[in-house]
Amino acid sequence: MSVGMSSTREARAVPNASAPQSAGDLAELGIDPDALPDGLVVADEHGRVVCFNAAAERITATAAADALGQRLEKALPLEDLEGRRWWQLTDPYGGLAIRVRQPERNLLLPGGREVLVSARYVRTRPTGPVHRVVVSLRDTEARRRTERSHAELIATVAHELRSPLTSVKGFTATLLAKWERFTDDQKRLMLETVDADADRVTRLIAELLDISRIDSGRLELRRQPVDIGAAVGRHIQAYVAAGQPADRFLLRIEQPLPALWADPDKIDQVLSNLLENAVRHGEGTVTIDVTPAPSPREGEDVGTSVIVSDEGTGIPEESMNRVFTRFWRGSKRGGTGLGLYIVKGIVEAHGGAITVGRASDGGAEFRFTLPVSVPAYLA
Repeated sequence: MSVGMSSTREARAVPNASAPQSAGDLAELGIDPDALPDGLVVADEHGRVVCFNAAAERITATAAADALGQRLEKALPLEDLEGRRWWQLTDPYGGLAIRVRQPERNLLLPGGREVLVSARYVRTRPTGPVHRVVVSLRDTEARRRTERSHAELIATVAHELRSPLTSVKGFTATLLAKWERFTDDQKRLMLETVDADADRVTRLIAELLDISRIDSGRLELRRQPVDIGAAVGRHIQAYVAAGQPADRFLLRIEQPLPALWADPDKIDQVLSNLLENAVRHGEGTVTIDVTPAPSPREGEDVGTSVIVSDEGTGIPEESMNRVFTRFWRGSKRGGTGLGLYIVKGIVEAHGGAITVGRASDGGAEFRFTLPVSVPAYLA
């Protein structure tokens, strides 16, 4: 083995075998192949395995001691999805001399377990004989979780769209077919229902766009000075205008607050969601505290913290760690279950942090803290 390989790697070495070029390079960099997150299998110029790291053991359920020194096709018996033996099909040592790799694809281990496999052919010179075959293995579980998440998202969206679109179609078809039979009040009621359902569809589409941008890291922020106390006040006034009693809300602002630069539309979205949750799912007084707080960003001393709490039953302890995941619903009172996932994405895109806990009065308490993010030219 090359100088610098860990004792763990030495225990996995083939007696009297030279270290593979890739593993040796890792060792020279002070990296133990066993520390790699993906499976690494290396075969020498004779097709015998000379490196089989810990991740490869975990993924294949094969001990390194059993794989080292074996022929590659025996140590790693892969088949494609049509049942063909992969190493016979690709023939890395006897195939085309211009090939340098195999792109990643789904293959099957014994027992039918899927694994993502890619390979690199290392040659001593262009078109020369294969000196090493370096194989990377990745478990498909992460991909399966992503696929399940996407399937759940599609199913939820289809369900949420079906109801308002059915209503819109039904009322518009009825009005077009029997317009003269309805009074003006009946027509107004139907059109108001259509308008409300169209708003539901619009909100759902907006949520899906936000999720797409958050997941891809493309959520765009247009930062400008934000008076977050005034923003909270506007939301409270809107609830009061809609019929909520004014004494249900308690807004407390600790002055002086640091200057806050953020995207005002996105911050309004966060406040709207948190207040709506408190009003819809909570009970009693909804308290909003706006205070200075230690900044979540390094290099800044102070940030702005907003706490929204209610006096309801709160969130069960066992559900606390799922609150900000997709489709989590605190009750059966409607909603897509996407709002808090989006709230977390917006807060984190600002460089902030958000937590959930139990309020002193027993209800739910959401707290988010934002860095001031003052532009450098004003700092």
